[in-house]
Amino acid sequence: MADKNIAKQAKRLKIRRRIRRKVLGTAERPRLTIYRSLNQVYAQIVDDVKGATLAHSSSLAEALRGQKESGKTSISKRVGLELAKLAKSKGISKVVFDRNGLRYHGRVKAVAEGAREGGLEF
Repeated sequence: MADKNIAKQAKRLKIRRRIRRKVLGTAERPRLTIYRSLNQVYAQIVDDVKGATLAHSSSLAEALRGQKESGKTSISKRVGLELAKLAKSKGISKVVFDRNGLRYHGRVKAVAEGAREGGLEF
């Protein structure tokens, strides 16, 4: 079982490296990247040229703690909406989406849909 998990992680790392060769965040169009743990989801907007995080949000954020929503997918959508709101306040409207080697479904898709509903284009 441990060998299977190691192989899965190595495969995801390989996919992640391939994506990062092609996807680059600039000042005009920063990169929206997602990290998904077992229980939480984290999203940030990064300018790779400067090496700076411009905005970030997670399921642990203060703004999302008081919500009555249940289910990881609905909380992930709220993370996307919150991130879009923060980005809009900083003048960011267009981003490049980096799914970080994760499949585009479930919580990753929910964050992307929430960000689009919030007004981000990618």
